Amino acid sequence: MSQDQGGTPEEPGLRDYVAWHDAYQDPSSSLSARLRQVQAQISAWLDRTPGDVRVLSSCAGQGHDILGVLEDRAYDRARVSGALIELDPTNAAAARDRIARLGVAFDVVEADAGTTSAYAGLVPADLVLLSGIMGNISPDDIERLVRVSRQFCAPDATVLWTRGAQDPDLGPDIRRWFTQAGFDEVACDEWIEGTGMRVGVEQLTAAPEPLVPGRQIFTFYR
Repeated sequence: MSQDQGGTPEEPGLRDYVAWHDAYQDPSSSLSARLRQVQAQISAWLDRTPGDVRVLSSCAGQGHDILGVLEDRAYDRARVSGALIELDPTNAAAARDRIARLGVAFDVVEADAGTTSAYAGLVPADLVLLSGIMGNISPDDIERLVRVSRQFCAPDATVLWTRGAQDPDLGPDIRRWFTQAGFDEVACDEWIEGTGMRVGVEQLTAAPEPLVPGRQIFTFYR
């Protein structure tokens, strides 16, 4: 399936998520614009968060977000550890190769990040990356993911999320759901570089919740 094809919640049709990464090679693409802002927010988080930290990336793809930041911040590599959850074996292999080259303490877990069981042994994390997910799952699944994300978090953890402005534009709803789930908004960057991309940053102020394995969180429909 080509990169621009995709389904709907009523008629699912998954993209080729290996070819999908090709858009990152074009600096003018909307995905590249989103990646730049995600990486800027990760860098800002590292700047304000001292000590050893753990990062969890859900549906991580090839790990361009966190691994790209560590590529340019050699001074942070020894204090940042974590895990990438990615279902596609080709993308997972690409992430492992980059991790080995950087020499960072990250694991790549080939699993369906839409189930809570995939996170067993990987949480809690100080930074949770939910990038590239919310535009491919139903509104009900997005709301469930927001609520369940407390199970991935260490105390005072930060969650970074993305969602384009496709119809329906759920940005205001997502921001409200995070507030209701016990998070305070740190930032919400909209219409990034003239695209419909949005990057939100939330900090957990409520108590984290224990992970409950065996629960379905979301299902990709495209």
